[in-house]
Amino acid sequence: MRRLVIALTLLALPTATMTQTPQQDALLARARALHKQVPLIDGHNDYPWALRENAARDLDQLDIATPQPTIMTDIARLKAGGVGGQFWSVYVAADDVTPVTSTLEQIDIVHRMMRRYPGAFELALTADDIERIFKQGKIASLIGMEGGHSIDSSLGALRMFHRLGARYLTLTHSKNVPWADSATDKPVLGGLSPFGEQVVREMNWLGMLVDLSHVSPDTMEDAIRVSAAPVIFSHSSARAVNDVPRNVPDSILQLIPKKDGIVMVTFVPGFLSAQVAAWSQKQTAAFASIDGSGGSADRLKADRDAWVKANPAPRATIADAADHIDHIKKIAGVDHIGLGGDFDGITSVVQGLEDVSTYPALTAELLRRGYQDDEVRKILGLNLLRVMRKAEAVSAALQKTRAASPMLFTK
Repeated sequence: MRRLVIALTLLALPTATMTQTPQQDALLARARALHKQVPLIDGHNDYPWALRENAARDLDQLDIATPQPTIMTDIARLKAGGVGGQFWSVYVAADDVTPVTSTLEQIDIVHRMMRRYPGAFELALTADDIERIFKQGKIASLIGMEGGHSIDSSLGALRMFHRLGARYLTLTHSKNVPWADSATDKPVLGGLSPFGEQVVREMNWLGMLVDLSHVSPDTMEDAIRVSAAPVIFSHSSARAVNDVPRNVPDSILQLIPKKDGIVMVTFVPGFLSAQVAAWSQKQTAAFASIDGSGGSADRLKADRDAWVKANPAPRATIADAADHIDHIKKIAGVDHIGLGGDFDGITSVVQGLEDVSTYPALTAELLRRGYQDDEVRKILGLNLLRVMRKAEAVSAALQKTRAASPMLFTK
């Protein structure tokens, strides 16, 4: 989900609009203490895309060393949220005509962030790096590539992106790639092509995490079958709780423990709440009808605004996010859950999870529901560290047995 709207003041409510009870205060204090014990590692943040879309990639224009109320991320709020590790998405659009160059520009943003804010961030390449950087009081920063279109069907490009620091690749975004089907496009391959299988194997060889957010269930199943290392979902939720294509079906959740993978629950309102998803479908149909009626741009905008006013959007809540965590725990187990907020890649927000400062509120909700401290520590970051270490071990073993693949893309 992209199309970031820079003015979020109507969507983002204050995080503390009601007086807290003593019990709520105690849970929040306990949550914050847990965030100090282990790194909260978030699987997906789109600040680099916000910078590209709204500030021409100029760090001065959206300087996160100072408060940035028009976006969801700045350093002070990351610290307030207890974030210890962050995968920065280097997303570019699926229809970008120069995806490799554009992705390189996004990776450049992350490297420039590291140089500009050395007291806040440090680039992390391994699980050990994350723990070391967290102990130094900084945010371990990792690079996540969102969409196989970024490698332009080239294993050489994949390897060079890894050398530049990329530590996961989402196999597709909103559209199919020539070697893998997306969850939100018409199926063509029925999963992965032979070249797509080789992409997964080469990622295993590199130690790059195979990310299955955005891909079709057939692609999920193929990737899990082929991968020698754990797979991840960097920002997805449970389809049994909300039946949208971007969420993970139970049939796949049942396979995740066998691969020792992880589903990082996202905070996209339409993925969490069935009511929000239904409203969004209704809005899409209404806007299509309005736009098809003709008239001036001002008239069409007025009609769309009038429809929204007459049909106010429901709000997803922290409880909705926790419901998805509950379900994944039930089907896959607590060892296979993480968090992947998708902040600054979404156009509306969950009530109570409006920006990167709000993670402790979700942690407190899990504690209220009876999650034990050790379970919460796993969800915050220990599960992801385990997954990374296993992927690193698989890579080390594979590199002892073969060289990099020379395979070229063929249909």
